[in-house]
Amino acid sequence: MTGTAVALEQVPDPAFSEKHMGEGIAIEPSEGKVFAPFDGVIAHVMNKSKHAIILEHETGVQMLVHIGINTVGLKGEGFTAHVNSGDTVTAGQLLIEFDMEAIQAAGLPLITPVLIPHGNDRIEQAMANFTGPVQANGEALIVVKFTEPQ
Repeated sequence: MTGTAVALEQVPDPAFSEKHMGEGIAIEPSEGKVFAPFDGVIAHVMNKSKHAIILEHETGVQMLVHIGINTVGLKGEGFTAHVNSGDTVTAGQLLIEFDMEAIQAAGLPLITPVLIPHGNDRIEQAMANFTGPVQANGEALIVVKFTEPQ
């Protein structure tokens, strides 16, 4: 996404800000588009609401992109998914478009958590790389460190 990367703690939802769902970062979007950050497979698109997507890298690492807060309540209004669960995608591919004005008009925050969900035993650490201005298809925002093979 293009926008401003901020600490996950700034997300106005404790499930994200207290890192119950995983480690990562959040983006205040300046453009209503989500692009694939890496080659992979769409593990899941929230079909009815289209507000969130899970991508899986070839290493098995998954990434959740959750557009806005409480946007599931919009029931897909203002969201256009360009991919389906099971699709193979390439880095830079457009995944979802969203109407920023419609989300704001509904009184919902646009801040978008981007995280590595808990539960992958191979991950030793997932950490946010930096905050500040970010460009879609630019620098990596999250770095994942794997455990040593047994």
